[in-house]
Amino acid sequence: MSRQSPKHDSERILLVEDELHLATGIKFNLEAEGYQVTAVADGSSALRVFREEHAQINLVILDLMLPGMSGYTVCEEIRKSDAEVPILILSARSLSEDRTRGFDVGADQYLTKPFELDELLSRVRRLITRLRRSTAAGDRAAASEGAMAGDRAMELPTNTMLAADSDTFDQGRVRVDGDRYQLHVGDQVEQLTSRELQVLRYFLTHPDRVVSRSELLEEVWGQPGYLQTRAVDQFIRRLRKLIEINPSDPRHLVTVRDAGYRFLPEPVLLQSTNQDSENHDSENHHSDPNARTSCDE
Repeated sequence: MSRQSPKHDSERILLVEDELHLATGIKFNLEAEGYQVTAVADGSSALRVFREEHAQINLVILDLMLPGMSGYTVCEEIRKSDAEVPILILSARSLSEDRTRGFDVGADQYLTKPFELDELLSRVRRLITRLRRSTAAGDRAAASEGAMAGDRAMELPTNTMLAADSDTFDQGRVRVDGDRYQLHVGDQVEQLTSRELQVLRYFLTHPDRVVSRSELLEEVWGQPGYLQTRAVDQFIRRLRKLIEINPSDPRHLVTVRDAGYRFLPEPVLLQSTNQDSENHDSENHHSDPNARTSCDE
C-alpha cells in the first residue's frame, strides 16, 4: 500500500473504541493536540474506514474487546494489507499472554487501561514520528534509480547464510528489502511484518554483540525492559525459521545463556550449546513467572 507522508497539520488517527465516554475523551484530547481523529465503535467499521482511507491514516489506536469482532482480528486484517501503519493497542487486558498475542498479530505498542493521558500522547507522538521518518526514507529511495538498495533496503553482511550442503557461505543469498518488507532467502521471498522487520533490522545493525531481551523490549517494542513477556522469544523463533537452515540448531541468531541473543554474520561451526541455552531460558521463565531474569534487567 502506498502511504502519504504525514504532515503536522494532517496526521490522521483511526480510533477504535466501543466505550463511548472513553472514546469521546481520547478523541477530544487528540484533537486538542492537533490530530484529525476518526472514531468507530466496532471492528467491521474500523476495517471499512481503513480500507477506504488507508493512505491518509497515520496511526490506529485499537481496543481489543470490541462487539462482533475482536481487536486481534482487526489488527491481523490490517496487517494483511499494510505492514507499515503503526498500531497501538489500548486495552484493559493486562496479562502477559494478552500482550504477547497483541504483538504476534502485528501491534507496535500495547498500553493497558487505566492509563495516563500524558503517556498515551507520548506514545502517539513517537509512533507517528517513526512513521514520518520511515515514509520519508521510502520516498527518497523511490525517487532515485535503484530504489531497492535505498536507505530502507539493507543486505545482510557478506556470508550471511550457511550453504545447505557444506560449511561454506553463499554471498548475497539472504537480503532484507525494507522498502518492500521482504526477506529474500535464495529463491524464496518471505513477506515480513512491521515488527519482524524492526527486530531483524536491530540485530543487523548490532552484529556480534549480545542484545538482551530488555534492550529489545525498550528499543524495538517501546516497552519497559522489566516487562514479563514471551513476545521476544517468540519473535526470535520466528526469525530463525526464516533465516536459519536448521532453526533448532541456529548458527546466526544464537542464544547467550542468561544474557540474551547475538547475531553472527559469520557463525562458528559448532553451536551445540544453543539448544541447551534455549531450554535453560524456557525453564527459567516457566519455573517462576514473576521472576526477573538477568537478561530482563
